[in-house]
Amino acid sequence: MKKNKLVPRLRFQEFKNSPSWDIKKFDFQFLPTNTFSRSEMNNNKGIVKNIHYGDILIKYNYILDNTSLIPFINEDINLNKFTKESYLQNGDIIIADTAEDFSAGKAIEVQNINCKVLSGQHTFLCRPQTKYAPKFLGYYLNSPLYHNYLTKFLTGTKVYSINKTNIKNTFIIYPDNLEEQKKIADCLASIDDLIEAEKRKLEVLKKYKKALMQKLFPAEDASIPELRFAEFKDSGEWENCNIGNDNIFNVISPPKKIVQSDYMMSGKYPIIDQSQEYISGWTNDEEAIIHREYPLIIFGDHTCVLKLVKQSFAQGSDGIKILEVNKKFYEEFIYYYLQNTPINCNEYKRHYSILKEFDIKFPDKKSGEQKKIADCLASIDSIIDSQVKRIDNLIKHKKALMQGLFPDMESIEEYE
Repeated sequence: MKKNKLVPRLRFQEFKNSPSWDIKKFDFQFLPTNTFSRSEMNNNKGIVKNIHYGDILIKYNYILDNTSLIPFINEDINLNKFTKESYLQNGDIIIADTAEDFSAGKAIEVQNINCKVLSGQHTFLCRPQTKYAPKFLGYYLNSPLYHNYLTKFLTGTKVYSINKTNIKNTFIIYPDNLEEQKKIADCLASIDDLIEAEKRKLEVLKKYKKALMQKLFPAEDASIPELRFAEFKDSGEWENCNIGNDNIFNVISPPKKIVQSDYMMSGKYPIIDQSQEYISGWTNDEEAIIHREYPLIIFGDHTCVLKLVKQSFAQGSDGIKILEVNKKFYEEFIYYYLQNTPINCNEYKRHYSILKEFDIKFPDKKSGEQKKIADCLASIDSIIDSQVKRIDNLIKHKKALMQGLFPDMESIEEYE
């Protein structure tokens, strides 16, 4: 028996006086998922190529960005062995049954299928038995309401998983009115469209910066850059030096390294390591702080990641080189120069020895050209950072909106 009305905190005006939402156990039909041989997954020879038909394979680790269908396209899957019943239909739900974090159970709703599409390993394929508005289920199954409830069924420590029985014990809460479902889905889809547009803008900015760097620094066979600021047009050729032979860097040893298990969620000082994130954690350990004149360049010896650090920090675990730049160089200039000539990472090996073999071309620091180039690129980085924050804020806004557009967790627990 229902104890309270099941209604979301936020409801569109035209549905304010509509009936309470319905609730029922997960009543989807589970369909067989497909398995593939190692040769098929690794693109070995001897497999029939069907990519020209637009055929797609969906793997669990490509279930990204909530409801977005981001397929993994494998050119070497032999579709001849699969029946028509194996192909996905619009409205089908694919659920990740395994993940290395709490994203196990994440789902996508398949829409706009116009070719042969297969689900792959580590997924559940579900077909709704009730008619829902397009995309409504995809948003519901990835809402904080549903996914927070789902996490209590996850098992494992390093790798998390969920089984069909536990998924069947979850609830679907929905308005019976398809128009209200559509209104919710359209609202969230419009935000997704805006997020995708902002992500495309971010990619354009990154490509612009990359193209500009290639013109602001000399090509391999040139001694001056293709693009030069007007005041330096007649400044002559750039000098050349070798990173290792000319001692461009002084490698700094930290007083102490913070092990990953001691990383804090907040603290006085940032922890910098070789991960892609600029800041990987926080610490209050004064003894671990590096006291040098900033900025310093961080080079990931295994990952080849580059970071320019302008504040006091602690080193996180092993794997980075803390580089103090020779005084004849402007630190930001060297940082962007290295960005323009990145090292190709070769598995999990040390790469600083490769970096030391690099030659660097540079103008006289006293002329101001180094700083002019660095300031130009830093201004673009500032725009890129602002764009990243805009996308993050839109994602947070969407999450907060989803918390309001679907009933809260207490509404579900009353029915257990």
